[in-house]
Amino acid sequence: MRKITKKTLILITILFTFAIFAMYGCSKDEADDKEKAPTSESSEEQQKSSDVTINIGTLKGPTAMGLVSLMSEENENYNFEIVTAADELSAKIIKGEVDIATVPANLAAVLYNKTDREITVLNINTLGVLYVVTADDSINTLKDLEGKTVYMTGKGTTPEYAFNYLMNAYDVDSSSITIEFKSESTEVAAVLAQDENAIGILPQPFVTVAMTSNDKLKMVMSFSELWDKLDTDSSLVTGVTIVRNEFLEKNKGAVEQFLEEHEKSVKYAQENKEEAAALVGKYDIVKEAVALKALPYCNITYIAGEEMKTKLGAYLETLYEENSQSVGGSLPDEEFYYSN
Repeated sequence: MRKITKKTLILITILFTFAIFAMYGCSKDEADDKEKAPTSESSEEQQKSSDVTINIGTLKGPTAMGLVSLMSEENENYNFEIVTAADELSAKIIKGEVDIATVPANLAAVLYNKTDREITVLNINTLGVLYVVTADDSINTLKDLEGKTVYMTGKGTTPEYAFNYLMNAYDVDSSSITIEFKSESTEVAAVLAQDENAIGILPQPFVTVAMTSNDKLKMVMSFSELWDKLDTDSSLVTGVTIVRNEFLEKNKGAVEQFLEEHEKSVKYAQENKEEAAALVGKYDIVKEAVALKALPYCNITYIAGEEMKTKLGAYLETLYEENSQSVGGSLPDEEFYYSN
């Protein structure tokens, strides 16, 4: 057997040590690479978020006003469509022509029941925006509306059901009141502009539109204030944002991204009224001057998660007790409310 010299042994030891360090360095580099590199799953989700186009439907009014900053970015991932009637938006949701929509709160519950739970509510985007408007100085309370004609929009949606609830709560003889429903708020505003004795129930910003056309008009009652005086657990919720579940399941990353940008857009409208008003005028929601006066009364908001569930759930329960059909015949279950 060949004798290993001391010199050879030292050389072997040195080479062995270098091999150990080389192996350690490689494994560390691999670990660092794994740590730095996104997983294939997160990469796919990011890819989906940037590639997906979302068709968004919104109603002309406060819900659209809360989206104007996002509209102005002209993001190719978003296609916005502004419509004037809630039933038009409902049809588009059912047909799958829009993926995300801002709708009256009770309509979200109706659609949930009608489509066999195929939609989810993402957030509350607008609280109370309804006001009684007239130049008639004799109108100060809901009881004063007895025997009168009232012009309003929203047959089968939030305005009608909220009005019915308040009349019952304040012991108003609703059978003595003639309600003339119009298809659009601009039609009610036109009646008020022409007849100073007319009485209208309008949402902002169309209250301001009417008052601009007739300087004798004034806001004599706020539905939100009347609601809050009843000291119940619920508050008046006007608008919510919903998504089709089929779209949500395939594109959760894109929906999450939209929600982040929606919240920023709402904050922009709240904190930058002049700039937001200019955008409202640009997108022909209402004129810029009207938007500037109306924005403080529009109650544009962004409420999600548990707070959204609590506020919206209590409101829908109030409507259900008043008229079960106002929410589609039954109260939505837990799956109705989005949680990320």
